[in-house]
Amino acid sequence: MEDIDAIAVLQEPVRRRLYEYVAAQGREVSRNEAAEAAGVARTLAAHHLDRLTEAGLLECASRRLTGRTGPGAGRPAKVYTRARAERSVSLPARDYRTAAELLAEAAEQVGLDPELCAAARRRGEALRGSAAPCGSLEEAAAVLAARGYEPRLEGVEGIEGIEGVEGGEGASGRGGEAAEQPAPVVRMRNCPFHAVAERFPPLVCGMNLALLEGLLGADGPVRARMDPRPGECCVVVEPSKNNDD
Repeated sequence: MEDIDAIAVLQEPVRRRLYEYVAAQGREVSRNEAAEAAGVARTLAAHHLDRLTEAGLLECASRRLTGRTGPGAGRPAKVYTRARAERSVSLPARDYRTAAELLAEAAEQVGLDPELCAAARRRGEALRGSAAPCGSLEEAAAVLAARGYEPRLEGVEGIEGIEGVEGGEGASGRGGEAAEQPAPVVRMRNCPFHAVAERFPPLVCGMNLALLEGLLGADGPVRARMDPRPGECCVVVEPSKNNDD
């Protein structure tokens, strides 16, 4: 299916809500869960989820959600995740990715990493404008959500009301005992520079870190640092070590 046709599938409001919910979870989502989140009947949710799968926007698999196997375990249920393929439309046609890859290749060959990072930091500062450095992880997450990073807060309970930000859950030990609380951080599911970062990871990830340092503010209560994980942005945001309050 052409990209423009796939994106057009999201015009239907319920279908778009279901897609946005599944995409935001970062894990497999069942039909029942998606239907409840969208506030629609399971049969209607199933229809739209399968339509999104046909369009290549979601990927579908079958799992036994009960965790049991063998006779009496029940039929496998369909589960959905966001498709890994990118979709984009430009009218008239543009090819910014090729230009970005050529520039990255040239910068890497002549060793322009420091100059690129300096330029990225200045761009981040320009995007922040006259605003003070981010004062909390919640504020940083809201800024990152607006830039398409799909942030989620880990080690922070009770986070609500921040558009585009998923709240984390506290850890618990066996038998209901509280486990050691992990340090609060903001991790990001999406890298806006993913296609170029795959080909030039040190160059582009360093640029991304510098950009976020400028955007969030390097001298405030939070800081960005490199902490790559498969399938996620290479940067994590955490409380600054200089913030002793």
